[in-house]
Amino acid sequence: MPLQKGDFILIDYTAKVKETNEVFDTTKDDVAKKEHLHKEGQIHEPELVVIGEGWVLKALDEALMAMEVNKPGTVEIPPDKAFGPRDPEKIKRVSIKQLYAKEINPVVGARIEFQGKSATIRSVGAGRVLLDFNAPLSGRTLIYDITVTNKLDKTTEKIGALIHRRVPVVEQDKFKLTIKDGNLTIDMPEETFYVEGIQIAKRGTAMDIQKFLPDLAETKFIETFKAEPKPAAAIPTPAPTTEKTEPNPETQPKPEAEAAPEAKPAKAPKAPKTAKASKA
Repeated sequence: MPLQKGDFILIDYTAKVKETNEVFDTTKDDVAKKEHLHKEGQIHEPELVVIGEGWVLKALDEALMAMEVNKPGTVEIPPDKAFGPRDPEKIKRVSIKQLYAKEINPVVGARIEFQGKSATIRSVGAGRVLLDFNAPLSGRTLIYDITVTNKLDKTTEKIGALIHRRVPVVEQDKFKLTIKDGNLTIDMPEETFYVEGIQIAKRGTAMDIQKFLPDLAETKFIETFKAEPKPAAAIPTPAPTTEKTEPNPETQPKPEAEAAPEAKPAKAPKAPKTAKASKA
């Protein structure tokens, strides 16, 4: 069945400039790294498109309706249907001091904000800087090598894709969806609680659901904060009990025999007294 306006599809593509073969956008992670397009925190994966909603260039949007799921195709978009022709009136030369005054260090090829407009620095020299206020891809023919990887038909698939479009940093299957009596409840995973801009993302998701799935009258977001589990109480260690045991005479060391008291030397017997002779 051919694709038509309002269809939810996922597309995988690599876009390049025809004149230079320079890759300027892709949904493929390996290509992004190879072409130095990958930025920290950026996710490269098939992109959700609702045909006819202007989420991609109009010429590409129209070309999608002629494509088939899982059949690669190439779309060429001329400048007048891409970013328009290059306007020489939008190229200005300014004093380098004007940039220094705004703390801008001019580097060729850099994109800057000057006087409320975006510009590309084309050249620097002799105290002057050439600024190009044209869109970076103006005047260029664009080539899209593209594949429609999936067409989403189920309501839950569409809701999941709309959520992931707004909150791409959290895996889609972590959001629990419940539809009851025409009302939608979305249980938010804990990973989303501290995502920057999550309140704006929820508001945008709710508006998308109201627009594309009008049969759902109400959308609720549930955030459940669970208490940290309390550590288990330490079980007191019982004091060791001392049991009185009778010594085993067989295992007890035998007491050493007491030393015999030292014998004292015998005293010599006294000599018998001699009787005195009587006088005659």
